[in-house]
Order: sequence, then C-alpha cells, then structure tokens
Amino acid sequence: MQYKLAFIGFGNVARSLAKLLVRKQDVLKSKHDVTFLFTGISTGSHGFAVNPNGLDIQKALELVESKQSISSLSKVEVKNSLDVINNSEADVMFENSPVNTQTGQPALDHIRTALNLGMHAITANKGPVVHGYRELTALAKSKGRTFRHESTVLGGAPVFSVMREAFPLADLISFKGIFNATTNVILSRMENGEAYEDAVKYAQSIGLAETDPTNDVDGWDAAIKVAALVTVLWDTPMTPQQVNPTGIRGITSEMISKAKAENKRYKLVCSAEKIGDKVQASVSPQLVDSTSPLYGMMNSSTGITFRTDVILDYSITLSEKPGMQGGPEETAYGLFADFVNLVK
Repeated sequence: MQYKLAFIGFGNVARSLAKLLVRKQDVLKSKHDVTFLFTGISTGSHGFAVNPNGLDIQKALELVESKQSISSLSKVEVKNSLDVINNSEADVMFENSPVNTQTGQPALDHIRTALNLGMHAITANKGPVVHGYRELTALAKSKGRTFRHESTVLGGAPVFSVMREAFPLADLISFKGIFNATTNVILSRMENGEAYEDAVKYAQSIGLAETDPTNDVDGWDAAIKVAALVTVLWDTPMTPQQVNPTGIRGITSEMISKAKAENKRYKLVCSAEKIGDKVQASVSPQLVDSTSPLYGMMNSSTGITFRTDVILDYSITLSEKPGMQGGPEETAYGLFADFVNLVK
C-alpha cells in the first residue's frame, strides 16, 4: 500500500526522519509491502510545498539545508501550514513544528485538522500531548485513525508503547527516571570539578543546551515530559505547572563534592506515583546512591524505571554513545517506529 506523507515542520528532527524513511524504503516494501510519497512540507523559514503526486524529497532537503525556499517545488499555491495539510491529500501527517508548551499551539490545530481530514497524526511535540491527549485520541478514534507520540519522551526509546503493548492490563504504580540530558551533562561535569557556569557553556557548545538554558536547568523540559507520561499512562491530565519543578541552579560544587565523598551523586530526578485515585509528580535534584539505577546514568544518558503490580521494576536506559549526545536521529526513529507500527 502506498502512503502519502505530509511534514509540518522540517527542522533537524523532521529532516532526519525523511532521510531515515528513504534509507529504509526497501525494507518497508519487502517486509510490509508499504511504499510512500512525500506530498506536503511546511517549514518555518523556507516556505511551503505541496504536490499530491509526490515531491522531490532530495531536492527539498538540499534547498532547506542550503537555506533556500522550497516553494518552487510546489504544484499548489499554499501560504501556511494549514494550507499544506488541507491540500497535501496525505494519509499520515508528521507534526514537528515549533510549539508553545504552555498552550500546545499551533500543533494542536495542525493535528485536529489532519485527523478531521482522515489522516493519521504522529508528533514529537509534547505540547499537544499535555494539552490535548484525551480530545485528540477520541477524535482519532472517531475517524478510524490514530494519534501517536512515542518520541515525546526519551526520543526513540519505546516508553509509551512498552506500557501499551508489553504490559497489557498491568497497573502502573510509579515511574522514576532522568529525562533531561542537558542537566545530566552539567551535573556530571560538575562532579569532575567543573564550575556550573562552565558546564552550562559546554552543554551549549555541543548543541545540547539552548542559548537561554532556563527550560533545562530550571526543570521545565523535564516537567512537561513527566506531565505527558502522567497524562497518557494514567489517563490523568497534568500540566508542567502542576509538576512544579525544582531545577539544578541551587546545586553547588561543595554539595557535589560532599556527595561524592559519600559515594552518592545528584541527579535531576523525574518521578510520579499513583496513590489511590491521585497522582503525585515531581522534578527535583535528589541524592542517589550506587544501589539506584539512576546512579550510573552519566553525561547525556537518560532512562526510566517503571514499577507495576506484576513486574516490580522494569528499566529502559539510553546510554551515552562515545562522541554522541543523543539528538535528532533518535527522536526521528521514534517517529519512524510510530509510522511502521501504524502501517504494518
């Protein structure tokens, strides 16, 4: 079967996904009899392109990566992302546009529009999961389509699908993990004697931290990931404000040295637990000792441990790879996995 694909947002993650799809197209055909066309692309800075008969994806990648407009590829006049969705005739829409995490927009409107048109919707954006999970899931079901979002937490690791598919009818009791690689890199480097400010500059120099690192170091990136997990896994809507995170700015070199002497280390710990019909969630720096699965997660390593009523502790870890800090390829794989699980 042939699928027409629309990309709303064509930044690093979406371009990595496009390249991955091209690289895997032969195995998709041989294993699942699936082929695809790229029929719509919306970018923030390089224009819009629609061709229901298929866009030249290699040309689109070349144009964007050389900072040129893709509008010359379009066979339809389109002026914004909603135009692209409405005219692409796509079967699957990948939503990876810049999003306001306080509102989930404009991703919410993009996904609503796609689902209403009978498309499947796949996103790496946390905003629409936190602010619209129940609505979007119900809308998708009413249209006989799916809303998938595996890449929103821990990139390409199968966090949501593990609970959905590998633990049928299990009761999730709690989860605990490290969800933010930037703060883990900063704390790891401080443990090796580097000052906080220098560790932040290093994280910025490798592209892990933004120019303004507030979202990471004050815990908001981690908090929205906790909120997304709580919202989906317990079907209990939660916002980052309800998580009320505490970041790492208060952790001093002296505190880290004292912890190290006691064979402990500080981690920005993300956790949630269901008690009765309420969920308590937190993001805060905590001391962990060598018995904790979090203790060995250094530098850009991240991970999560689930506790259920049937299997006590089940952990997923994304270990740091030499010379790599995680990034768009891992997130792109989560989007790709959602697509494969949808079409197979």
